[in-house]
Amino acid sequence: MIHSIDKPRVSVVMPAHNVDAYVTRAVESLQRQTMEDFELLVVDDGSTDHTGDILDRLADRDLRIDVFHRVEPGTSAARNLALDHARGEYVMFMDAHDWAEPHMLAGLVSLSDANRLELAVSGFYIDTYVGDRGDYRAEVRACPDAVYDTQADFRAAAWQIFEANQLYQPWGKLFLRSRIEGLGLRFAPAPRAGFPFVLDFIRDVERVGVLSHPYYHFTYRSGGAKAAGWYPDLYERREEEHGLLLDLYRHWGLDGDPASMEMVQRRYIERLLGCIRNVCDPACDLSDAEKRARVQTMISSDRAQLAAQVARPRSRMMAIMLSPIRSKNVTMTMAEGRFISYVGQRDAQELTPLEARC
Repeated sequence: MIHSIDKPRVSVVMPAHNVDAYVTRAVESLQRQTMEDFELLVVDDGSTDHTGDILDRLADRDLRIDVFHRVEPGTSAARNLALDHARGEYVMFMDAHDWAEPHMLAGLVSLSDANRLELAVSGFYIDTYVGDRGDYRAEVRACPDAVYDTQADFRAAAWQIFEANQLYQPWGKLFLRSRIEGLGLRFAPAPRAGFPFVLDFIRDVERVGVLSHPYYHFTYRSGGAKAAGWYPDLYERREEEHGLLLDLYRHWGLDGDPASMEMVQRRYIERLLGCIRNVCDPACDLSDAEKRARVQTMISSDRAQLAAQVARPRSRMMAIMLSPIRSKNVTMTMAEGRFISYVGQRDAQELTPLEARC
């Protein structure tokens, strides 16, 4: 594998599994970057379609592209393989479903260089295509431009970046590679391991910058509200994620900070509502008694009761849903869960688009 650049500024890491309809757009969006000093380490992650062939053809025409082929699919292992071969000063993660604005690398590298950053975070678009007709909507997630010169400044402001969903997923960021390697960071062999990776990176990070400009396009295709399905281990995943976030804020000494804790507890209760909706989904194969027992366990826990008291609802639906949880009323909670499942209420989806690919 020969490159025209011995030490690129940025190593872009991209796992690609059965994405032959999208991967060309993703790669070409990088080839159109105004900053050309990068390498693309793309892993054909056990694809059974034409993804591998497409990537090989693209690599034949661009020396900056290295393609690795794996037989067994696994996003974490694919990312780790690429990281093992990365040579750039910075690392950026990208998903093969997504694409980047032409100035993404230039903007983030410029911010990082000027301020000696360990992490640079950009705004992003959520491009959603709904149903068979491909109905499209777009929304922007971003925080105002900021450079946090000290660890304390970043920690105090982090809740706002979490609030904008900019610290959950690895993509749309520029990581200092020497910090990744110094910490020995790699992705755990588990679904949605991106969230723990980011948390480990920011745990003791010193210098962070944020760009409000949305450079990254996260692309989500939904089958519609009634195609949500049933995820048997959703509640356990949510409990684990909440524990990780609580542990981070305890480590930061901010577990008593009102703004930070309100964000953490509201995030938990929103996802708990998604777990209740999940159990009430028609696709759930539990018996009625098992559903009732599971919901009772969810809403009776100390975590749920604390979150229901601390969280400040952002919508009328959320406020209505909190009442039966606070009173531990299983019957009313399930009735509202079935209603949300039926209408596909956005405030309590069982699996948000962002979390589906962390």
